Amino acid sequence: MKTPKLRLLPTFFAIALFAIATQWVLTQPLSAQDAAQTEATDSEAAAEDAGPQEKSLIDMYKAGGWAMYPLTMLSIGGFGLIVYNFMAVRPEPILNSAATTQIDEALQNLDIEKAKSICQENPSPVTNIIDSGMNRVDINNYDSEQVKEAIEESSAEELAGPFVLINYLSVVGSLSPMVGLLGTVSGMVKAFNVIEAEGAGSAQALAGNISEALITTATGMIVGIPAMFFFFFFKNRYGKITSRIGRVVGDLQFTLNKAINNRA
Repeated sequence: MKTPKLRLLPTFFAIALFAIATQWVLTQPLSAQDAAQTEATDSEAAAEDAGPQEKSLIDMYKAGGWAMYPLTMLSIGGFGLIVYNFMAVRPEPILNSAATTQIDEALQNLDIEKAKSICQENPSPVTNIIDSGMNRVDINNYDSEQVKEAIEESSAEELAGPFVLINYLSVVGSLSPMVGLLGTVSGMVKAFNVIEAEGAGSAQALAGNISEALITTATGMIVGIPAMFFFFFFKNRYGKITSRIGRVVGDLQFTLNKAINNRA
C-alpha cells in the first residue's frame, strides 16, 4: 500500500508546480493591468488635484486671433492720446495768464504795438486770438465790431485744434468694441465650421474658437471703456477752459473800448 503512494508523489509535485506556474502566468497580466489602471488613476487624480490649467496673458493674446492686432494698435493709440491730453488740456498753457496780464496793461495805455508783440512772443490759443483782434484795431478810426468779428473768426480756428485730439478718443472708444465684436463673429464662424466638419464631439477645437470669440469681445471692452471715459473727462475740462477764454478775451476787449473812449 506504501508503494502506490510513493509513485504518486511526483505526480502531486508536477500538479502543484503546474498550478503554481499557471497561477503565476495568470496573475502577471492582471498585475500589469492593475498597475496600468493604478497609474492612470493616479494621473487622473493628479490632474484633478492640479485643477484647470491656467493661461498666461500671452496665451490669451494668441488665442484671441487676428482681431487682437488692431485692438493692440487702438489701445496704444488710446493710451498715447490720454497722456497727451493730460499734458495739453490744462488751463495755464491755453490761457497764458501771465501774458494776458501784460496785454491788459498795454491796452490800458493804448499801446497796441506792445500788445501785439506780447502776443507774438507768447504764442498760445488765447494770445493768438487776441493778436487777430489787435490786427484790426485802428485807434484813429476804431470799429469794435470789426475787432469782435476778428476775435470770433480766430476763436473758431484756434479752439478747434485741441478738440480734434480729444475727439480721437471717442473714435478709439467706438471702434474698439466693434473690432472686438468682429473678432467674436469670426470666432463663432470658426466654431460652426468645426461642428460642420467634425461634429459637436470635438470639444477642444470648439473651446478654442469660442475662447477666441470671448477674448476679443472682452479686449474690445477693456480698450473702449477707458477711452470713452477719458473722452468725456477731457471734453468737460476743455469746455471749462474755452468758457474762460471767452471771458478773458471779453475783458481785454472791454479794456480796449474803455481806453479809447477815455482818450476821446
